[in-house]
Amino acid sequence: MMPLVGKPLILRMLERVCLSNLTGQVIVAVTDEDRDNRLAETCEGAGYLVYRGSTSDLLDRHYKTGLKYNADAVVKIPSDCPLIDPLVITKVLSYFISNDGKYDYVSNLHPATYPDGNDVEIMTMKALEESWREASRDLEREHTTPYIWENPDKFKIGNVLWETGLDYSMSHRWTIDYMEDYLFIREIYNAMYIENPRFDLNDILEFERSHPAVKAINEKYNGVNWYRNHLGELKTIKSEQTRII
Repeated sequence: MMPLVGKPLILRMLERVCLSNLTGQVIVAVTDEDRDNRLAETCEGAGYLVYRGSTSDLLDRHYKTGLKYNADAVVKIPSDCPLIDPLVITKVLSYFISNDGKYDYVSNLHPATYPDGNDVEIMTMKALEESWREASRDLEREHTTPYIWENPDKFKIGNVLWETGLDYSMSHRWTIDYMEDYLFIREIYNAMYIENPRFDLNDILEFERSHPAVKAINEKYNGVNWYRNHLGELKTIKSEQTRII
């Protein structure tokens, strides 16, 4: 709900999601707790559909969202990615669509190569339903998709790499967990949004190169992600894919 150029961060992020030409139907899936009432009302007031469900079982929340809206496939984009590039969304979804029937699940996360905060996962409703039925570990319920990518014998899994051949997943942090992340993201929006609300990944990278002090705002958290809490539990995640602080 913190502001970015005059609107709550969640609305700025939804703007970027909707800039993809493969957006489909956008649903904001939030908790059913009273503390999220303002968030839900803000999204609904801006014209977005909202589904409310479990706080800790996001697998249940995502599955029931897809069920309610008769989805064939569900795209999961976490709400902590307000700098996500719409073209990255399009690229991942295009890969899934152009390989119709070949994959149950496609992401740009296993392994990740894009700057952190460009997370896109798409799965068939069938794969999501099977996960919902079979996943039993807390981490599988909390993070929605680990059951899929931990079971490549059950699911056909695809991954999209950054076409540059670079890997900035541990060195460029465009997600939001800490106050420093917000301050960094606010600098990016203040510098770019008014002139070009469609600013993309390359625009941000160029700004970082010419403004190293801005990039440094949240650098101490580079590579810090939720994987750090589950090393040893996830067979598809290596220790170099996260950092412990």
